[in-house]
Amino acid sequence: MQSKGICMTCRSAICRGALLAAFLLSFADNALAHKASDSYLTLRVVGPEVTGQWDIALRDMDLAVGLDADEDGAITWGEVRNRHAEVAAYAFAHLALAADGNPCPAAVTDHLIDHHSDGAYAVLRFTAHCPRVPASLDVTYRLLFDLDPQHRGLLQLDYAGRVRTAIFSAESPAQSLILAEPNWLRQFAEYLNYGAWHIWTGFDHILFLLSLLLPAVLVRTGVAWQPATGFRATLLDVLKVVTAFTIAHSITVTLVALNVISLPSRLVESAIAVSVVLAALNNIYPLVSERRWILAFAFGLIHGFGFASVLVDLGLPRAALLSALVAFNLGVELGQLSIVALFLPFAWRLRRSWVYRRVTVYGGSAAVATLALAWLIERALDLRLMS
Repeated sequence: MQSKGICMTCRSAICRGALLAAFLLSFADNALAHKASDSYLTLRVVGPEVTGQWDIALRDMDLAVGLDADEDGAITWGEVRNRHAEVAAYAFAHLALAADGNPCPAAVTDHLIDHHSDGAYAVLRFTAHCPRVPASLDVTYRLLFDLDPQHRGLLQLDYAGRVRTAIFSAESPAQSLILAEPNWLRQFAEYLNYGAWHIWTGFDHILFLLSLLLPAVLVRTGVAWQPATGFRATLLDVLKVVTAFTIAHSITVTLVALNVISLPSRLVESAIAVSVVLAALNNIYPLVSERRWILAFAFGLIHGFGFASVLVDLGLPRAALLSALVAFNLGVELGQLSIVALFLPFAWRLRRSWVYRRVTVYGGSAAVATLALAWLIERALDLRLMS
């Protein structure tokens, strides 16, 4: 009976360890698939007329309508020009505007090409006519969601000199935007949501944080990890890591938002991948085992550039700059704490099992480091190793 109980305990530990490793690797797999694509939609409402500009990455439009006619891996202006009609048809089949529920049909007025930090974009300029001056503008955005569930649309809405922002995702494809002066509390809540949403969809940030948290329930003794004995000390260590990461990325986000500092997107994304590799390898060959908050702070400064990119793309409201920054950073912090709340109790319960120490910590960290290394090569060399 005792032997049977021990076996059942072992099987239970193995199952829990496997689940935890799968939880970790699910983020890794998503993170390495590709850098999530964005499009940039700008709308300006003047009376019953809406003028707009829509920037969509050429690589995304190639995926949707096939721009690279000769399949040589390079999309030329001629290839884009030959597909203008298909590009416009596809785009506006996935975007609908309405004034107080009444459709505002749109027509393309110009096709251009522009360059963003992550590559070339097709630019569609258009005009939409509404039946009357709207009190609210209803926007339904479904571009690429059937091909890339991680795609998002970043909207800036300009009305009477006031700018509102919104993010469209597969989970939130339709929004009704009131054109009156924005309510301070609603605006704060929007940026709070953006911060939490960004950490939950930023798989690179999650992988980095989880890599730092994996050994939090263990202590280093000699050349091996051993289970920690006090939950209070473990919780304090975790709070130090999360707080250091938060302070660091908040510093960078603020500096970028205030246009004090800026770095190229490819450099930032590559450095973030490096941070994931090093954090994971540190679990296998520990150079920093007791003060991981130092790693969290150092690399948190780099991750802050990644967090700031979404704010730059959205455009911060100048009239409420401070509250928007505070709300966004607070949202990121709440997103991180929710990850900790899910991970820590599970890891604490499993810490004494060899499955956690050998399979989850060593195996999971090795897998994350390998995948993040491939991700680094993709970003640094602008390659695609995984579909």
